[in-house]
Amino acid sequence: MKIHEYQAKQILARHGVRIPRGELAETPTQARAAAEKLGPRVVLKAQIHAGGRGKGGGIKLVSSPAEAERLAGEMIGMTLVTPQTGPEGRRVQRLLVEEALDIQRELYLGLVIDRAAEAAVVMASTEGGVEIEKVAAEKPEAIFKEYIHPATGLRAFQARSLAFRLGLAGETHKQAVAFISGLARAFEATDASLAEINPLLVTRQGDVLALDAKMNFDDNALARHPEIQAMRDLSEESPLEVEASKYNLNYIKLDGTVGCMVNGAGLAMATMDIVKYAGGTPANFLDVGGGVTEEAVTNAFRILVSDPDVRGALINIFGGIVRCDLIASGVVKAARELRLKIPVVIRLEGTNVERGKEILRESGLDFHSADSMKEAAAKVVALVR
Repeated sequence: MKIHEYQAKQILARHGVRIPRGELAETPTQARAAAEKLGPRVVLKAQIHAGGRGKGGGIKLVSSPAEAERLAGEMIGMTLVTPQTGPEGRRVQRLLVEEALDIQRELYLGLVIDRAAEAAVVMASTEGGVEIEKVAAEKPEAIFKEYIHPATGLRAFQARSLAFRLGLAGETHKQAVAFISGLARAFEATDASLAEINPLLVTRQGDVLALDAKMNFDDNALARHPEIQAMRDLSEESPLEVEASKYNLNYIKLDGTVGCMVNGAGLAMATMDIVKYAGGTPANFLDVGGGVTEEAVTNAFRILVSDPDVRGALINIFGGIVRCDLIASGVVKAARELRLKIPVVIRLEGTNVERGKEILRESGLDFHSADSMKEAAAKVVALVR
């Protein structure tokens, strides 16, 4: 789950991470009032779940409350297109109005889970304000890392080491150590999967603050954090992904033409690979999981084919926990309700597979069957073409 910058900063501040003074504005009048309180020089920052906002005109430096009100009127309601939104962009519904600070240096600080090391890792760099992926590709030596042992947490000497390698000294070094430690506490306390400060700001006065903040959270841990669940902004998510989550289904939108319904993440990856191997491109994948019901299957298939880019559907099920006859019944029910006009290829294997195939045959619907993944992928790609 993702949250907005202003929400991430609220969380970080509670764990001792220093942030600029700021207020949320949903109208131009609120933006003017915030500028009068924080300014006169303030920054208007569009709140969307995507980076690169400055490149798309989503961050504006203003010098007066009147200018803040005028520019807020232009920004609120605009469709902001950035390198991370895709060409469709995102609609701006609110702004973060922050005090303008005297910038001396822009650094980078982030925490992620390193699955190979089986630990969280703190990454820091003197190359702040740009994508860390670009730094990693062009100047990997500019990224410093400290791994956090699960039993001890981030140690004080590790935070001091990172601050030294960032070239900080004196009072600024002390502030950076406290900042890094606070970020690590927030990461652990909230079951975050990502906590990123880019840029990490050092002012001309030597203060260390989070100029930007991004946090993502492990969905499997959200039950322990109702206060974070309440921050979810459904308007920032794909409507089909939101609909799928109502039935505990995992749906991911892609950019092809073949819709893929599977059970299990491993089978999902293999299915998308074999569709590509056959010359097609997946439009999405929908993982129904193991403990699925017939109702959930019906809704899963409805969601799958609701994507306007889908020109053919591939249902690839290996029935271990889930039964093939249950999948077949759900698909038949959905197909009758939707009056499908796209080809559907179904490959079933496993528990109650013969009964599942019988249900499909007796339905009278124009399904295409396949006995192997390779055959199924070749069929659906040919039908789509």
